[in-house]
Amino acid sequence: MKYWYFPFILALAVNAAAGDLKVLPAKPAPALALPTLDGGMSRLERLRGRVVLVNFWAVWCPPCRKEMPSMARLAEKLGSRPFTILGVNVGESPEEIRAFLKQVPVNFPILLDAEGEHLKPWQVFAFPTSYVVDKQGRLRLGLFGSIEWDNAETIARIEALLNEADH
Repeated sequence: MKYWYFPFILALAVNAAAGDLKVLPAKPAPALALPTLDGGMSRLERLRGRVVLVNFWAVWCPPCRKEMPSMARLAEKLGSRPFTILGVNVGESPEEIRAFLKQVPVNFPILLDAEGEHLKPWQVFAFPTSYVVDKQGRLRLGLFGSIEWDNAETIARIEALLNEADH
């Protein structure tokens, strides 16, 4: 697959670097089933009962690189809660990703979307793009751009989803 649109996405990502986490109408999240960097397989549907942050990113994306440490801190802060982060890398080799993760280690799974097959169903038009999926598997929050994920307001919004009753 040719990535002719990457320069356009890069421009959007740089311009969207100070994005806001938006409330979305609660609708079922698109399917997400991908191999992981460590050789396993991850399926979003298996994470029902957990709040899941799904982050689409690339090594070459400066805002993606910048927000990764804050996502690792968020995962650590919410570690005792039913919360998971899935970092979906798009279009890069495992070797490139591992080299990056040596510089910026993370404590959450990295999924491999080598061909970008999940970009359209997840409406990813810029990197980074993130969605927060509730315990019932519904999209609840979305972000086009980057933020410091471990800021008090963002943590409070995720905790509100964590505190919702299971259905």
